[in-house]
Amino acid sequence: MSLLLRRLLNTAAAAARGPLPIRVALTDTAGRGVFATRPIAAGEVLHSAQPLVSHPSRSLLHEVCYSCLRRKAGKGGDSSGGCYFCSDACRQHAQGFHGIEKNVDWSLLDDHCSSRGLKYPYMVKRLACMVISGAVAADCLDILQPAHLHQSIITEMEEEFELLDSTFRKAGFKEELATFFTKQWYINVLARIRVNAFRIELVASSYEDLLSSAIASVACDASVGNAVYMLPSFYNHDCDPNTHIVWLENADAKLKTLRDIDEGEELCICYIDASMDVNARQKILAEGFGFQCRCLRCLSGD
Repeated sequence: MSLLLRRLLNTAAAAARGPLPIRVALTDTAGRGVFATRPIAAGEVLHSAQPLVSHPSRSLLHEVCYSCLRRKAGKGGDSSGGCYFCSDACRQHAQGFHGIEKNVDWSLLDDHCSSRGLKYPYMVKRLACMVISGAVAADCLDILQPAHLHQSIITEMEEEFELLDSTFRKAGFKEELATFFTKQWYINVLARIRVNAFRIELVASSYEDLLSSAIASVACDASVGNAVYMLPSFYNHDCDPNTHIVWLENADAKLKTLRDIDEGEELCICYIDASMDVNARQKILAEGFGFQCRCLRCLSGD
């Protein structure tokens, strides 16, 4: 196990106030995976995780917290620079990257992403601002598995890099960018975000939240945003998962078991909508995640 992974598990264990019932190890066919270190009962919370980088849905910038992605309740909260923050703590947490973002004209990036329906370049933009502010290291996502990229996608990424690089430089961040912001950095980061980002859909905790979620679903915007995590990204996929990831109030994730787990059993989540038929699941997993699923459910044709 790498030093970074060991530190990550120790941090998660400290947050859970006890040893985690999991370990990260190599699988026979799917790279790294997460395994149970003891019998685990159904419904047990394995651990929680805070995002390495996140970004709210563009259509909900005034409705969800710009930092933690918590949905806005009533008319409270603070809006800074056109963005909503649910608390002083979130505004303080975002001070570094948001302070940089406020000094940049993002209109060209907004037009580019809006015209092509893109969301992940915003996460790279935020990560770059976090690096410039000193909040994170430029290589903080390197441990994650990257997506397999076709040349056409790489060409699009190169165009996006030129746009983002020009935008930063026009705002006067030339020296800050020189230490890390290269075309290769942009492509490497975006390749990891594309395959590791989770779509954040909050669990309704009240009637008002349930109503808001229903309205958002009708408007095809049930997701409050996207986020990338460290430990949750090591869970492999199964179309009949024994574990799932949930978000209760904000982008802090919780991993919970769906059934009883034996010691040594691999813990898997479902990357997609498990209600789809086998052909649809295979197509999405192949095109979106770069692998052919050979779980027992797929092999049975279910």
